[in-house]
Amino acid sequence: MARSLIGGLIQKGLPAEKIKVSEPVAVLAEGLAKDFSVATFSDNNDAVSDANIWVFAVKPQVMKSVCRQLASTAQTNKPLVISIAAGITSQQLDSWLGGDIPIVRIMPNTPALLGAGASGLFANTQVSAEQKQHAQDLMQATGITVWIENENLMDAVTAVSGSGPAYVFLLAEAMQAAGIAQGLSVDAARALTNQTLLGASRMLTETNETADVLRQRVTSPGGTTQAAIESFEEQGFRTIVSNAIDAATQRGRALSAAND
Repeated sequence: MARSLIGGLIQKGLPAEKIKVSEPVAVLAEGLAKDFSVATFSDNNDAVSDANIWVFAVKPQVMKSVCRQLASTAQTNKPLVISIAAGITSQQLDSWLGGDIPIVRIMPNTPALLGAGASGLFANTQVSAEQKQHAQDLMQATGITVWIENENLMDAVTAVSGSGPAYVFLLAEAMQAAGIAQGLSVDAARALTNQTLLGASRMLTETNETADVLRQRVTSPGGTTQAAIESFEEQGFRTIVSNAIDAATQRGRALSAAND
């Protein structure tokens, strides 16, 4: 995700010299420096020493230790802290950083690398209007932003959009495999599937029509699409999706509880 954010920001015009990255794994740091011309550091405190915006793009399981390493610097500098870790609350972050820190939780997704991301944002009470705008500007460089007023809903954001690209990729895998099973070549099945998903996504975002209306328009009574939709419905497609979103939401909550 960090790579996606860095790439998206630079693609939208943020100078590479404005970005400093802390990466303890040497080979990964070398790759980031080579690909994006950003400065890399092996020590977190060196990376944030003169930064007024910190972005935490680390696994939830290591967030507590990372924050505690930076707590003294955080209390001195009072930066705007942005976290993209699933399940870690602003209260937990604030506590680990020593308290009274402006924090914005963000759940982006990997299409940020293409400037096509979707990010849900939540700000704690320490965040000023100016800092809130900074966070929004930062993420709008990688796609759309949606502010969430209730932090408890961030786990649902994670489940819908944060993890969502993987659901689409799984659908693409299944469609391609089914096309091949029906006799299409691998290249034909892939090209048809990928462009179909792209075209459908553009219709959803560019026509201002709701998903149910667009679905109904392409579902002719007694036609091929109706046969496929009926098969989906009979096998509980909506329930499968609902259960998957719920499972992802619950995992996000569990991550928070495990890191208290």
